[in-house]
Amino acid sequence: MRILFLTPYPAYPANSGGTQRMFQLMRELSSQHELWCLSLSPSHKASAAAQPLNHYCHLTLIPAPQRSLAKRAWTTLASPLPDMALRAPSALFRSALASLLNTNRFDLVQAESIEMAQYALQAQRLGVPATLDQWNAEYLLQQRAAQTDRQQPKRWHAALYSAIQWRKLARYERFVCNQLDQTYVVSPEDRTMLQKIGVTKQLYVVPNGVDSQQFSPSQPRQFDPNTLLFTGSLDFRPNIDALRWFVQEVLPLIRAERPATKLLIVGRAPTAAVLQLAQPGVIDIMPNVPSVQPYFNQAAVFVLPMRMGGGVRLKLLEALATETPLVSTTMGADGVTGLVPNQHCLLADTPHAFAQATLKLLHDRQLAQRLATAARSFVAANYDWQAITGRLQQAWGEISHG
Repeated sequence: MRILFLTPYPAYPANSGGTQRMFQLMRELSSQHELWCLSLSPSHKASAAAQPLNHYCHLTLIPAPQRSLAKRAWTTLASPLPDMALRAPSALFRSALASLLNTNRFDLVQAESIEMAQYALQAQRLGVPATLDQWNAEYLLQQRAAQTDRQQPKRWHAALYSAIQWRKLARYERFVCNQLDQTYVVSPEDRTMLQKIGVTKQLYVVPNGVDSQQFSPSQPRQFDPNTLLFTGSLDFRPNIDALRWFVQEVLPLIRAERPATKLLIVGRAPTAAVLQLAQPGVIDIMPNVPSVQPYFNQAAVFVLPMRMGGGVRLKLLEALATETPLVSTTMGADGVTGLVPNQHCLLADTPHAFAQATLKLLHDRQLAQRLATAARSFVAANYDWQAITGRLQQAWGEISHG
């Protein structure tokens, strides 16, 4: 098949959840299909860094549109569309898409993330089957953010933004998912939550995955027995909230019993709010590293203290694939079908329970290793990208034979 991907930013370097999903799908699919990619790009530097994508697809990059903070604030209140639908409108991108569709015969066009749904609708109007890879039930993410932030007076402004956005997102997601030929979600939970807002078309579960060969444990693991690890995009609001909660509410309880415990935070684009969490010798931040993989093998426990968000978290799958013992909130482990607490990981949702679960794995290394070994086998069997792309191709087949 000849497939055109539409992406909100380049899929390479694969240093965030979104870029990893796009890159891994294209890499796996390129051996069996002819792939094209039309992508927005935020800068000349990003465009130069994205060139390795040409090994897997015919890549065209378009400068991303710019919106002032004032315009974003105004449209948050005045526009019936959600903020995410207003991030990517570009006359240049629309023209480039129309040109590609006029000069090439594509079997389908796939938009990556809700920002690009407007262009999938454009392709559909031009007679090309169009699909959406919906990374999250976005309205749910904002709804949870509003519920969390309204409990903190200093975060009421953020709670107001999310309260406005989640209602707009629910309307927009319902329209887009019912209009396009197919929509893919990353978990059965996201499918259920979209159905609750009136999505009646079939939703296909194509979960996030992990390259289980790349993310494999070192033998033996040379970990620091006192190091906890958190990885992720450090400008992503749910990750910032998770870190604040863990540092303020959980880590002091752990250190009261085990004073040598330290937290290592690894990820791209840390905000000022994240950088302010650093404490020499206690909380270290490693920003914009070439690869997060080596840090898993240094950690005694991976912590995933998520209180908002959705989908399937790539960092969870990476931790399990590298046999890094895991403590997560229930929400952090949402969406991973078959993951069993006390068999693959420990789950805890209050500061005291999370601290005690972490201390349990720090003290009982036999238990930690037993959970980690079982988790690695589970992830390699069920969440390797090769198996996941098979699900996507099966859905595509329904379009080509429809």
